Amino acid sequence: MDHTGAGFDADAGLNSLLELVDTLRGKAGCPWDRRQTPQTLKKYLLEECQELVEAIEQGDAAAVREESGDLLFLLVFLIRLYEEQGGFDLAAVCSEAHAKMVRRHPHVFGDAVVASEAELYRQWDEIKAAEKKVKQRNEGV
Repeated sequence: MDHTGAGFDADAGLNSLLELVDTLRGKAGCPWDRRQTPQTLKKYLLEECQELVEAIEQGDAAAVREESGDLLFLLVFLIRLYEEQGGFDLAAVCSEAHAKMVRRHPHVFGDAVVASEAELYRQWDEIKAAEKKVKQRNEGV
């Protein structure tokens, strides 16, 4: 089974979406896309999330693929908006997500041992709580 779509690998696919957003927001692009802000994208993100959930509930893999693409496009668009504002880029988002998931899975990436799924959930909650404390301390809360 071809998991890469139309001859794309994941890097090429993400790069093509970034380039598409750049074209849409460029001088010769779409006026609507150029006007978008993180605030204006919120309702579309919610709509696409709901459509993806509905596709999952229906068990329709083709619809899940389509709606995942719609949501992914909007996320890439949103990230590009923040990059344009000097905030962060896709690499930073991916890096942070990767680090967080590694940190939250010490039973996979470290030497922690969990004896049950309940213990796994407890460990996850403890890690999240510790992360929240560090974040609050760093933000001076």
